[in-house]
Amino acid sequence: MHDLVIRGGLVVDGTGSPPRTADVAVVDGRITVVGEVTEAGRREIDAAGKLVTPGFVDIHTHYDGQVTWDPLLTPSSLHGVTTVVMGNCGVGFAPVQHDQRDWLISLMEGVEDIPGTVLAEGMAWNWETFPEYLDAIDTPHAIDFAAQLPHGALRTYVMGRRGGDHLARPTEDEMERMCDLVAEAVEAGALGWSTSRSAVHKASDGSPTPSLTASREELTGMARGLAKAGAGVIDFISDFMDEPEEMEFVSAIVEAAQRPMSVSVVQSDRAPDKWRSLLDGLAEVSARQNIPITGQVAPRAVGVMLGWELSWHPFMAYPSYQALADLAPAERVEQLRRPEVRAAILAEKPETDSEFVERLSTRFDQVYLLGDPPNYEPGPDDSVAAMAARSGVGPTEVAYDAMMQQGGRGLLYFPMLNYSAGNLDAVREMLTRTDTVPALGDGGAHCGAICDASFPTTLLTHWGRDRQGDGRFPVEWLIKRHTVDTAAVVGLLDRGRLRAGYRADLNVIDFDRLQADHPEVLYDLPTGGRRLMQTATGYVATVVAGEVVFENGEHTGALPGRLVRGAQPAPAGTV
Repeated sequence: MHDLVIRGGLVVDGTGSPPRTADVAVVDGRITVVGEVTEAGRREIDAAGKLVTPGFVDIHTHYDGQVTWDPLLTPSSLHGVTTVVMGNCGVGFAPVQHDQRDWLISLMEGVEDIPGTVLAEGMAWNWETFPEYLDAIDTPHAIDFAAQLPHGALRTYVMGRRGGDHLARPTEDEMERMCDLVAEAVEAGALGWSTSRSAVHKASDGSPTPSLTASREELTGMARGLAKAGAGVIDFISDFMDEPEEMEFVSAIVEAAQRPMSVSVVQSDRAPDKWRSLLDGLAEVSARQNIPITGQVAPRAVGVMLGWELSWHPFMAYPSYQALADLAPAERVEQLRRPEVRAAILAEKPETDSEFVERLSTRFDQVYLLGDPPNYEPGPDDSVAAMAARSGVGPTEVAYDAMMQQGGRGLLYFPMLNYSAGNLDAVREMLTRTDTVPALGDGGAHCGAICDASFPTTLLTHWGRDRQGDGRFPVEWLIKRHTVDTAAVVGLLDRGRLRAGYRADLNVIDFDRLQADHPEVLYDLPTGGRRLMQTATGYVATVVAGEVVFENGEHTGALPGRLVRGAQPAPAGTV
């Protein structure tokens, strides 16, 4: 008897092959049959009229702290994700000396907008080395998870206080130790290491990320740690990718490592076409070194949510709002309901020297009502400015009143990246390239501003069903992109396909009903910390290692997920 049989679904197997009606049988956490299954299962799911897909593999998340207190790893697990990779952007919590804990919390809080108090109270800190961290988090979870060694933590662990200064340079002995610790981490189960050379990434005190200007010698030294271990991948983000010197830098790193690299790629309004030359440059380096270099791209705009309870909104720099900013959320909304408070705020102008805050407060042609269900490709007529013009009122009035909806929990949407032309045409082009994969959902991060962990759901609904015109993609191609292709980037070759011998990580999806729900603000983190949460409708069942972990969005109580230690080979005898 089989442990699980999923019967009569439209199987999209992850290879890009056309869907076909078939049964799927599972024994001992592995797929045994995809075809006609005559024998019964201890548990059976009727999937008639539903898609049956591999579980999604999300290779860019920040659950490094959350993994220690949340066995469900939400919201990613609510969107069909069965494996997450964390430790991206060079931030994380191991290795660490006792007196460096607050600094690493400050770095994560500043870079990824995860409240420092939540991290301080939520983590047990029962580790020092990276192998000890892996041992500490190797506990039952709903889904699988894997970790990368973060450069920021490694640097400060080896260099001490000097390591937090991006201008400081490690000694030769320190670089050799960093190389050895990279090898040690990979041998213990790290998928690789990550770094950030982005000026946007700052600790909560405003200091740059320690790896911002790391030298070629430092990074190639870390790369040699992968060569020493004979395994691992590199996760890379940089502000300098449009400079020829940085491409040579990348080339030197992958040459030293002899291991694959992935690079975060987005479209910026400052240089809307630069992403193409960046990917072309990376492709040239990859071909010259004969080492894979993959662009991590987002399947929609990187969008900031704006609301009274969140980190950002159009009125945050208005003096009359500032007088209310420190009130508890319910009390603040009560004040904002008062006509005289509304009138006072709307009569003012923002007082800020922040270009970003100024943009949020004045460029209402780039701010939209999110809608329910969310509309992630709004047009010009959907902007707050356009709505105001049609209504004959000011755009600040429209924005204020929209955020007062739902008891003061209404949300606006500001597509910060990947939306320079006011549409997702550039995103579509990014997705079609063979040297990219969908990623950058940042699950677990940006708790008060961004809710992009729903990317896998949008990938299917927007690009496979809802987009108007000829912009859609075949569903089987989209499934392949977020299963086989993403898993391959980090060396997890044992998952992502519905074939005999592969891990039984699956989704049963009601495609007609599939939808990312409207985000909401919850206060369910340790110490009552705030976060944006986004659930989904249409995931009938999510299966991990052969066990149903979610049914119609509800956790079943099963916790079959585990830490994935290192790259995983494809099952013997499979292609």
